[in-house]
Amino acid sequence: MPHPLETASSTDGLQRVVIEPVSRVEGHGKVTLLLDEHRKVRQARLHIVEFRGFERFIQGRPYWEVPTLVQRLCGICPVSHLLAASKACDAFVIGSSRITPTAEKLRRLLHHAQVLQSNALHFFHLASPDLLFGFDDAVPHRNIVGVLQDQRELGLQGIRIRKYGQEVIRLLTGKRIHGTGSVPGGFNKGLSSSDRQLMLEDIGQITDWCAAALVLARDLFFAGQPEQGEFANFPSMFMSLVRPDGAGDLYDGALRINDAHGLHVVDHVDVHDYNKLLIEEVKPWTYMKFPFLRSLGPEHGWYRVGPLARINNASYLDTPRAEAAREEFKAWNHGKPVTASLAQHWARMIDMLHCAETIERLLGDPDIIGTDLMAKGTPLREGIGVIEAPRGTLIHHYRIGEDELISHANLIVSTTHNNTAMNEAVRQVAATYFDGRELSEGLLNHIEVAIRAYDPCLSCATHAVGKMPLRVELLDHQGRPVDLLLKHEDGQIEHPDMAHRTGASNWENTGP
Repeated sequence: MPHPLETASSTDGLQRVVIEPVSRVEGHGKVTLLLDEHRKVRQARLHIVEFRGFERFIQGRPYWEVPTLVQRLCGICPVSHLLAASKACDAFVIGSSRITPTAEKLRRLLHHAQVLQSNALHFFHLASPDLLFGFDDAVPHRNIVGVLQDQRELGLQGIRIRKYGQEVIRLLTGKRIHGTGSVPGGFNKGLSSSDRQLMLEDIGQITDWCAAALVLARDLFFAGQPEQGEFANFPSMFMSLVRPDGAGDLYDGALRINDAHGLHVVDHVDVHDYNKLLIEEVKPWTYMKFPFLRSLGPEHGWYRVGPLARINNASYLDTPRAEAAREEFKAWNHGKPVTASLAQHWARMIDMLHCAETIERLLGDPDIIGTDLMAKGTPLREGIGVIEAPRGTLIHHYRIGEDELISHANLIVSTTHNNTAMNEAVRQVAATYFDGRELSEGLLNHIEVAIRAYDPCLSCATHAVGKMPLRVELLDHQGRPVDLLLKHEDGQIEHPDMAHRTGASNWENTGP
């Protein structure tokens, strides 16, 4: 497949369009488009314009602080970082030994509650306005408030599903956001019978609502055919965790990478060998790296992670309703991997249903209220923890010195794995919908819809709907502005007269 990120030179006749920032995602990013004299898209890039520096500033800290420190990477999926870091730091306490059954099941319960609430947040709050109302719907209406106005019960169900996941997190960690619970070597607090009973009271209803959301996501995808099936649809490899028998697993397993035909490129790779399998490339125009398979190189070795990868790669899911939905999903494309970006939403709802069913099963396991929480073993100096976060495979890798302080840290987050795929989605959508057309908010939203399909966490924070201004400027080949579109914080669109505007810009000056 062609690599989507080759550098274009700033030659005569090229024009630059900037979409900044991308809205309804976690964090700040911008998109730049390079157009020729016929307004045909020559190049498209997604820039991540924030720098966090976690890999550096945790160096020199005691390893037991790391799980609670790194979860500050995110306010939406902090549990993912807490658990990946805990799994990595287990090695500094118990070496190659496993944590106790109760501790593992508490971590799994916590993790599935995290994925449940995050998937609900994305689908109902961020994605459903586009899917329900259309990409060109009026901006003041195309948001969660519009969903609540037009389909109140649906919107409330989404809020309640997320609230349930957050309550499970609170009961396990003490806080809905940035709690503790999981620690190197196990879990620091048992689950009481009364708290388990509280969780059990609503899980049946939550599971039914998740099943209904799945039907909705599927039906919206079907109703949008053939456009939704063709929207940002491109072949790629897919990476996720699987168990020894091939079942999809969110908490543990080995790495499987399948190609666009469903064939194994690699299978059952020990997560401790991830750095033999993957390498990251740096680009000068973004702070986010580009991972790829060492053996295939950057042009052919990139891949996707997340719900679409998990459903495509899993030989089966171990809960009945989610497994039936997975089989239907695979049947839609005659058993081959589904490569349409907008099918992410359908896959995400299968993921969410699987989480709800798993929570119910874990709450019925007697081990879940056990008291044996911390394991023992011979400590090591290096640890690697890998889980499936809501957005995909998450890798934490640490080393400590004799002083038990962190000497090395490497994190590859889910959105980083999807970097090339998101850029390819932007390029395809821009080429399909922008070529030769005048700028409009609806056209710009098509690009944002493609990015939102991957639910990217561009930094560690979210922004309120309707509060993100947008500025898109079109320049001619001499850097003079020829068109401008403004979206204000109140959602109002302004298309100012460009006759009086002067100025210059340089395509090469596209750093973060």
